[in-house]
Amino acid sequence: MTEATPRTGHVVSFIDIGTNSVRMMVVRLNPNLSYTVLSLEKEMVRLGSGGFDDMFLRREAIDRTVLVCKKFVELARYYGADEIIAVATSAAREARNQNVLEERLKEEANLDLGIISGIEEARLIFLGVSSGIELADRTALMIDIGGGSTELALGSGSGHAFLDSLKLGAIRMTDLFIPRGYQKPVDDKTYNVMKRHVKGYMSSAARAIRKSKVDLVIGSSGTIVNLSEMAVRSLGGRPGTLRLSHLRKLTSIIRSSTLGQRRMLPGINPERADIIIGGAAILETFMEQLHIEEIVVSERGVREGLLIDYLARIEGSPYSQGKSVRETSILQLGRSCDVDEGHAATVMRLSLSLFDSAREAGLHSLGNKERELLRYAAYLHDVGDFISFTNHHAHSYYIIRNADLLGFDHREVLIMANLARYHRKRAPRRKDPELAGLDAETYRTIVVMSAFLRLAEGLDRSHGALASEVSLRKEGKKAVLELVTDDDASLEVWGLEGTGKAFRRAFGLDLEVRVKGTRQ
Repeated sequence: MTEATPRTGHVVSFIDIGTNSVRMMVVRLNPNLSYTVLSLEKEMVRLGSGGFDDMFLRREAIDRTVLVCKKFVELARYYGADEIIAVATSAAREARNQNVLEERLKEEANLDLGIISGIEEARLIFLGVSSGIELADRTALMIDIGGGSTELALGSGSGHAFLDSLKLGAIRMTDLFIPRGYQKPVDDKTYNVMKRHVKGYMSSAARAIRKSKVDLVIGSSGTIVNLSEMAVRSLGGRPGTLRLSHLRKLTSIIRSSTLGQRRMLPGINPERADIIIGGAAILETFMEQLHIEEIVVSERGVREGLLIDYLARIEGSPYSQGKSVRETSILQLGRSCDVDEGHAATVMRLSLSLFDSAREAGLHSLGNKERELLRYAAYLHDVGDFISFTNHHAHSYYIIRNADLLGFDHREVLIMANLARYHRKRAPRRKDPELAGLDAETYRTIVVMSAFLRLAEGLDRSHGALASEVSLRKEGKKAVLELVTDDDASLEVWGLEGTGKAFRRAFGLDLEVRVKGTRQ
């Protein structure tokens, strides 16, 4: 694989050739340093099937992999990709005939392949998984169980502190302990032997991990995702998580089933039925040995890590500036929809000044978490212009609500979407369908913060950033908004005329606007 030169304004494809599956992502890198996902693809090829016996990739497995990669390259070119970055992991890096795979991919698919080390695979997994969750100062352990290896990463929002790769995988474990073509249930003796094997391989990594206080455990890869889905369907598990107690019940059900019965179990991917026991034995042993009661499940991995690694090498990209997952996700959405960043920055500044001064004046008791959401909502409030200016506040709500923003929970997304929804036109009302089902505290938060955003929008009516300072204070039975400017801000003052009703609903006070400046 040749070293890529990161650049914007073109289409790039990232291909992850794993032991079990081939995954591809095609993205357009926009000139404003955002990106747009054009295609996500995945095909199971079983490249490592049978290959761990003698460390030779089987001809039929190579055939399947080359065919899928050829189709993926054609699809990437159809989307306009002028750069394709492809890596292979466990099965290829351990194979003594890896050169055959490389040569055939080059000849038949015109694909230059990079075969990465286990540690590099763990690093890319850390990048991919951590880009989808806000870690900040929390320490997370990431466990990725692939077909041929298990990668471990320990780190926080500032980066990884520990990486390891173990020769433990769902296909490898199946090849080692379950006879080829075996259809019957797997007995306790065999399963316990599998777990002892895992325990021996993980002992050194476990000692290193136990030295750190782990706040969060995240599991990725198809095996863990599928086990979580089975727990939700069969045992009432919580979506996006997997508890050890549920995993133990699942392994008992899976092991006691024949292969045919396994394929029919609720939630299982039938294509994984023959290797799911091997993957479950790895995960169950890890959770037991590290005293993990619950893991959070992520579908992100090497493929996403390749993208983040690429973006981090583009000067000016949020990923090159050490920004948080949340801020990067907000910037990505705003820039993808071509927001007016100058106006957005002004509205952010003004809304936060209003929030802070109003809190100091005792008008509200919201905290820094709400302040952060107001900041992000202010940046995205006009994102609906991407669809149409008419009713763009409603379009903004829809985009934010459905954009899969990374690092935010469901409640936070709803708050930001509703702040954008009510930054203009009428104020929020309890019976509005957008607010249905929200608890009283969340509803009240939206009422208060949308008033600040509405004021800030009016204070930049001209999009000229004329308001140098703005603050709120309480005087008797009214509130005073003081605007400091050295310019003619008559348009801004006019922009505040329709905000009084929303302000009274939020604070129970009438609003008076006072302007200070050389031209007032």
